[in-house]
Amino acid sequence: MLHTVYLDDTTTNGKKLLKELRRYKKGVHFDAASANTTITKEYMTIEEFRTEAKASLTKILNEHGIH
Repeated sequence: MLHTVYLDDTTTNGKKLLKELRRYKKGVHFDAASANTTITKEYMTIEEFRTEAKASLTKILNEHGIH
């Protein structure tokens, strides 16, 4: 039997439950986001994240004379 559960991952309990569920490889399946889901501007692609992370790390290293 399959169960549909909606978790609010902005809450502490929702985050805990998601973390727990991700531990299980069998019997738990996460569907991809539906076509109706809108992605807000706060999200970035993996490439944007990498670029931002590298720039931030380089800045920190330069400030401390490491890079």
